[in-house]
Amino acid sequence: MEKLCAILFFCSLLISQTYATPKEAIIEAEKWFKNLSQAKPKEAKLRFYIQDAQGEPNATIWEVARADITSISPTTFGQVRVLDSLITAKPDRNSEKLGRAQGLITFSDFEESALSMNINFVFNSGEYNGSTLCILGRNPILSKNRELPVVGGTGVFRMAHGFSISNTYSYDPIENYGVLEYNVYVSYV
Repeated sequence: MEKLCAILFFCSLLISQTYATPKEAIIEAEKWFKNLSQAKPKEAKLRFYIQDAQGEPNATIWEVARADITSISPTTFGQVRVLDSLITAKPDRNSEKLGRAQGLITFSDFEESALSMNINFVFNSGEYNGSTLCILGRNPILSKNRELPVVGGTGVFRMAHGFSISNTYSYDPIENYGVLEYNVYVSYV
């Protein structure tokens, strides 16, 4: 019984720490928000590369659902994938690692190979370490330059908005490995 009580106490302590918001973070956020009207917008242009490995054993994109129609659809309509791919500074997969591209992609067009995307660029090194950018929108994957809106961000990129232009930098069908180039134009405060 004592062991059970100790375990329950430990679990309640973990839960309270997990869901409690640090007071300092709230104070800092309120201070930032209060000064928002005086903040001057900043702009940034970022270029980075997403390393998409679709082949096992090190795949970074995985199918998690499909519709009944997916297997007979010429556009893979109804397939849903999640990804957690490496962001690098250069096209070479061994170049400087900047973070991860994480999110959800859905094949959502009967007529054209196009994705509905919700991707978060999570920066964990470099100038934007600890910040994120979120893109959301339609990606016609066979087009050369694909524009998607930047709809938000965190950290340095609070209140971010803008757009990204992406294209396929390279694709190796043997390894089932693609490199995507992203040019992101973002305004934030």
